[in-house]
Amino acid sequence: MNDHVAGATGPLRTVSARISPAGGLDILSRNEVARLRDASGSGLHMLLRRCALAVLTSGNIGDDPRSMFEQYPNFDIQVLQQDRGIKIELSNAPEQAFVDGQIIRGINELLVAVVRDIVYVSAQLESGNFDLDDTVGITHAVFEILRNARMLKPQVDPNLVVCWGGHSISRDEYEYTKRVGYQLGLRGMDICTGCGPGAMKGPMKGANIAHAKQRRRHNRYIGITEPGIIAAESPNPIVNNLVIMPDIEKRLEAFVRMGHGIIVFPGGVGTAEEILYLLGILLHPDNAGAPFPLIFTGPKDSAAYFEQIDQFLRLTLGDDVARHYQIIVDNPTAVAHVMQRGIEKVRNHRLDTKDAFFFNWSLHVPLPFQLPFHPTHEAMAGLNLRRGRPRHELAADLRRAFSGIVAGNVKDEGVRAIEAYGPFVIDGEAEIMRNLDNLLKAFVVQHRMKLPGGSAYVPCYRVVAEVA
Repeated sequence: MNDHVAGATGPLRTVSARISPAGGLDILSRNEVARLRDASGSGLHMLLRRCALAVLTSGNIGDDPRSMFEQYPNFDIQVLQQDRGIKIELSNAPEQAFVDGQIIRGINELLVAVVRDIVYVSAQLESGNFDLDDTVGITHAVFEILRNARMLKPQVDPNLVVCWGGHSISRDEYEYTKRVGYQLGLRGMDICTGCGPGAMKGPMKGANIAHAKQRRRHNRYIGITEPGIIAAESPNPIVNNLVIMPDIEKRLEAFVRMGHGIIVFPGGVGTAEEILYLLGILLHPDNAGAPFPLIFTGPKDSAAYFEQIDQFLRLTLGDDVARHYQIIVDNPTAVAHVMQRGIEKVRNHRLDTKDAFFFNWSLHVPLPFQLPFHPTHEAMAGLNLRRGRPRHELAADLRRAFSGIVAGNVKDEGVRAIEAYGPFVIDGEAEIMRNLDNLLKAFVVQHRMKLPGGSAYVPCYRVVAEVA
């Protein structure tokens, strides 16, 4: 509850309040509280402030990582240690996070998740408990972060469907994601997404209605994000379990370790990055035969989008890559049925291999898919985008190329790098570059690079086909 509420300030109405954390937060040490208050380069205060403001503006639609602080330049958050536990003090916070002077409970819970994850990851890294130099250590780190966030539920049959797709999609595509989520929810499936708007919100909204109709309680609408993304994509209001992973690679691994199947809706470069991440893993010889249902789906008007994706994947990774996914157009019920059958195969496989239902330990995630990629201009220019190498290795570099474009589009560090040094240069095999350029141009024409209503999209990249 709030101890104090102040009135409005500035062009946007704001509230100042001291609140008690809801949803359960372990007590913090004095050192942890001090680090959360430390605004120096080595402290956690700026990270806390950025993630907290994203949560407090939950439901806002935007893709500029700096716009929130431009709207709320005087916002601040402090974690206070008191005899009976901690308090969270908010200064000049968005009024939309409050009702009748009280912070909305769901937003309070997401604030707790922000503090929890920032403190935990920092403490583990500082103490050296996470070995981030090899594949086993990185997977262990992903597991520990998810366990600390209470995301892993034992003794529950596989039912978690990960939904990927764009934050910038058409109204028809958004309505379609709700219809698919509704069919999944009627069949008792929970939803996990990247927690933002668009194709990340729609499936949760549809499933929420279906769960209510089925009188199903204790539903999970899981949002998995990371600091560079949450600043540009605030959690949608339906998310009731939020976890902030340290970087995009651990975020992606969390999706494939927790999820029992994945549905991909239309999207842009971020969605292409996710597709290449998963397919690169499934193409690795160590994962041959491991069931992992993967469905590409959208309304009838989006059929051309998936044709373009399919064509690009076949060109770069070979025609047989298509055996790892199924394309279903304009049929939400069929999507739910195929996913239901796929998850049953996953269940049987986990029983046969004695693997956990709540964490896919047996899936091999190669180190190139785990190590953080920092999209500098030099790193982007150095990607090896040529065939004639193991396909999972090419998929890893293609994934990095799309990851760099995501950073240049919406992440503060990437946006600033583009402003300072110009667009990223992406170089590689001529045929791959031609198809990549065509795919990216199609994303621009279809408004998949930037939310509609803003300024015209200016590419943060330049595709160059090498001379044979």
